[in-house]
Amino acid sequence: PPPLLEPLFPPQPGASPGFAERVRQHKVRLEWVRAEPAALRGAVRVLNIAYEKVVSVRYTLNGWASCTEAAATYQPPGPADGITDRFAFLLPLGAAAATPETTLEFAVRYRVAGAEYWDNNEGKNYRLRSRQRVPLTAGPPQDPDSSAWIHFI
Repeated sequence: PPPLLEPLFPPQPGASPGFAERVRQHKVRLEWVRAEPAALRGAVRVLNIAYEKVVSVRYTLNGWASCTEAAATYQPPGPADGITDRFAFLLPLGAAAATPETTLEFAVRYRVAGAEYWDNNEGKNYRLRSRQRVPLTAGPPQDPDSSAWIHFI
């Protein structure tokens, strides 16, 4: 089976207590991520400061020797709280994600009303590591008579 991207952080920060307050305080926060074959999908929550806003995800697969930025798209209808908006992103990783021991790092950028805000996991970046999946096995082969009584003649 193809390798799996394993988050090195809780993959659903939006489900943790105090998430809405962190969005209010920091203006932008990762809500959740989900690894898919050759891609990473996720959602970001931003404080609704102004109508026009740009949300993107900057990511690297080579320790920031180079990076790519992917735009996030607004997801209507917005959250019911009336003060935040949700944006979704898809990072196409292609064959690079299938390489064992690859590390994906990313940070979220929110530009609004002439200001720029970042969510970089408290300075550590969001990191996912590629891990080889272990195929499911039925365990060691067993003798079909192993549970039977042994008879001596």
